[in-house]
Amino acid sequence: MYAFSYERPTSVADAVSALKASEDAKLLAGGQTFIPTLKQRLAQPDALIDLNTIAELRFIREEGDNVVIGAMSRHGEIAGSEIVQRRIPGLVVLAGQIGDPAVRNRGTIGGSIANNDPSACYPAALLAYGATVHTDRRQIPAEDFFIDMFETALEPDEIVTAVSIPVPDASYYSKFANPASRYAIVGVMVAKTKDGVRVGVTGAKTCAYRATELEQALSGNFAPSALDGITVDAADMNADIHASAAYRAHLVKVMAKRSVERLV
Repeated sequence: MYAFSYERPTSVADAVSALKASEDAKLLAGGQTFIPTLKQRLAQPDALIDLNTIAELRFIREEGDNVVIGAMSRHGEIAGSEIVQRRIPGLVVLAGQIGDPAVRNRGTIGGSIANNDPSACYPAALLAYGATVHTDRRQIPAEDFFIDMFETALEPDEIVTAVSIPVPDASYYSKFANPASRYAIVGVMVAKTKDGVRVGVTGAKTCAYRATELEQALSGNFAPSALDGITVDAADMNADIHASAAYRAHLVKVMAKRSVERLV
């Protein structure tokens, strides 16, 4: 075991101070990705800052036409929240499909989006809902937050504090999951919002994205058949031992149609 310091701040301000005080500090949220990374020596920070004792980061509340979720809210808490069940049931579906019970009771929404795994579920939802990511110093629209594989708009000493989600008229998430990890080989969130139909996709490319061609088709006719004539381009799709690029492109349309079917 290599040496590193371990800190448990009780406020966001203390966490920011600890982060700035270290040359190579890392934040620990749920730890579902980062702890295995440490065990495999793929990361060797000189300081580990545990956010689990910061109570101000763990909440779910309504603010007008938005549901605001603290960064340290667990997937299981989101899936079981009365507020989320009543205002954004599509997000309940998504959170309830993440990993297994152990992961859902430890993993956090803030940790997930800050990590930005290309197969993580939340990025597709945040893009579809037109959500805003709050940090200790600013607010970042979801479309500006997710940059590329494991890359976000966060500065090295910046901490996600919450996510603000405008309540959609309706939404649903369909995922074709890896049978072992439950990560999304392809996941699609379809949302009917005040700004029209929005479609967020994860797992298909190196970063979650909005499927604008699907949005346009559904805006004219919100029915599964509206997608029949769409051909999703496989040119920049991921390809690995789980699915080829062509198969992922096919799944984008299939999962989108399943979400629409549930909504109509």
